[in-house]
Amino acid sequence: MEILDWIQQWFKSSCDGEWEQGQGIQIITLDNPGWEIEIDISKTSVAFLDLKWILNEKSKQDWYGIKIENQKFYAVGDATKLTFLLGLFKEMIEKIENE
Repeated sequence: MEILDWIQQWFKSSCDGEWEQGQGIQIITLDNPGWEIEIDISKTSVAFLDLKWILNEKSKQDWYGIKIENQKFYAVGDATKLTFLLGLFKEMIEKIENE
């Protein structure tokens, strides 16, 4: 399943009449250029997770960072990393749900 199909399905299954009224999923662009993703995980199976900031920077054009804080998944990355960052979120959800 393609990552956009998966995230759409995950979003739809997470909607409960309230969750989607708040932060839900936000994807914005950065000016360096890059992507920023914020996903509310408060009503998910991974709401208990906490992850300190991890930055993986190979160069100014090849980098990403992630953290989980206050029941939110945060990820940023260079202009080529949107699919990769969404994939990290998917891996995290599937790993916890399959344990």
